[in-house]
Amino acid sequence: MQTSESDTAASGGRFSATQDARFAAEVREWLAENLNGEFRELRGLGGPGREHEAFDERLAWDRHLAAAGWTCLGWPKEYGGREATVRQQVIFHEEYAKANAPARVSHVGEELLGPTVLAFGTQAQKDRFLPGIRTVNELWCQGYSEPGAGSDLAAITTAARLDGDEWSINGQKIWTSLAHVADWCFVIARTERGSARHKGLSYLLVPMRQPGIDVRPIIQLTGTSEFNEVFFDDARTAADLVVGAPGEGWRIAMGTLTFERGISTLGQQIRFARELADVEALARRTGAADDPLIADRIDRAWVGLRVLRAHAIRTMEGAGVDDGGQASVAKLLWANWHRGLGELAMAVLGPAGLVAEENDLNEWQRLYLFTRADTIYGGSNEVQRNIIAERVLGLPREARP
Repeated sequence: MQTSESDTAASGGRFSATQDARFAAEVREWLAENLNGEFRELRGLGGPGREHEAFDERLAWDRHLAAAGWTCLGWPKEYGGREATVRQQVIFHEEYAKANAPARVSHVGEELLGPTVLAFGTQAQKDRFLPGIRTVNELWCQGYSEPGAGSDLAAITTAARLDGDEWSINGQKIWTSLAHVADWCFVIARTERGSARHKGLSYLLVPMRQPGIDVRPIIQLTGTSEFNEVFFDDARTAADLVVGAPGEGWRIAMGTLTFERGISTLGQQIRFARELADVEALARRTGAADDPLIADRIDRAWVGLRVLRAHAIRTMEGAGVDDGGQASVAKLLWANWHRGLGELAMAVLGPAGLVAEENDLNEWQRLYLFTRADTIYGGSNEVQRNIIAERVLGLPREARP
């Protein structure tokens, strides 16, 4: 992997090629040794649109990683981390993807909730939740989107009120990834009656396995159902399980979204590169590569992937802080690139792509259909463009009802 001044800056200090080379070799050797035996068949499994694949086996793999100290690398040592530099974390995610290791089932806890609790949580919350995340003994989901709000998080109506020493929560969340297997959910709820938009929201940590929560899977275009709708009917959580102060939910939620678009996206880009290489190989086999328009689209996809990496490296030091809209830029870049790759795959298939094989989708059809969601989940393209226009460029706010 080539390095640059941008890579050096992302290391959080003086760049040591020798140290990083040793670390990369350690990661490669461990993965080569351990992606064998019971874990050999997990290579390449899981990920968006494929979370149903070998879930229990991938959970066992995640716990195997944890036992060897390969989870939560950037966390302080007192919470089980390695205090790895940003550069080392990038190396791990890239080597993990290059090894075609299975998609992690603990992503939401490790990459979103864990860093949020480290940054904003109380000591009691850190002591309670970080060990279970690091060892992958507690899985998390994200309670943000709602049917009437979509990507407009400030428009949520799920409400919570203090009832003695507990919060009582009522409302509905939707598109909640992996809620059907999660033990806990971090929920944005309106805790100040009569509040509107960004004010009066709180960030609550809610146990999923209780009578007041009903999880209903949503069947996707691909025929799978990793997304869910979640109904809260007087669901309960302890009064002290609010991250930050009550009413600070918007600030905490924005911090989580920035962590979501952080270091692990470098591994995502390696997977994207593998998908692009597979599409290019398919084009050669089918003869589509001889079409100059297809060849041009493949070249443009290759260039776009390098743009994704350059942007991620340049902005990585700002993960977890107000980054001037760079997280929104990153979301727009990768979501549109990946959706475009799905469209390119269908163009390479040609008319054959319109027919399912034996009443089932092939990998290219699944890619095309699921990437339609990329520009919606995690904040839709429209919302990301508004954020960039209004908060970064200083343009007038879009007219709202």
